[in-house]
Amino acid sequence: MDVNQAIHLLKSKGYKHTDKREDMLNIFTKHKGYLTARNVLNELKDRYNGLSFDTIYRNLSLFVDLGILEETEFNGEKHYQMKCEDDRCQHLICIGCGITQNVNVRPFEDQLERSNDFKITGHKFEIYGYCSLCH
Repeated sequence: MDVNQAIHLLKSKGYKHTDKREDMLNIFTKHKGYLTARNVLNELKDRYNGLSFDTIYRNLSLFVDLGILEETEFNGEKHYQMKCEDDRCQHLICIGCGITQNVNVRPFEDQLERSNDFKITGHKFEIYGYCSLCH
């Protein structure tokens, strides 16, 4: 999903298009991995005096609820990134910098479906570690 699609979705659900929301979305489209609320606040604090964590968290939660962002938790903190187009997306996540890499474990999923007579409709599969720049 790109910023224009996300803004269109917000408007279609009755939410206002604001510069802060658009700027938040732009941060996520430029960054290829997970970010924390603190990362977002640090990016925006010079543009918006008095911007609070509450405002950031409220908008991040809205974006997750609308399917614009996906959320994970590691090291006791929530992290966010633009939602993958595929509901069966799998990630390698660097716990140093938050960068993510999509991986394909579909053969494993297909085997689970066949051997257990079970139709998988979605899942969350994440492997944490360090990318080549962080280890």
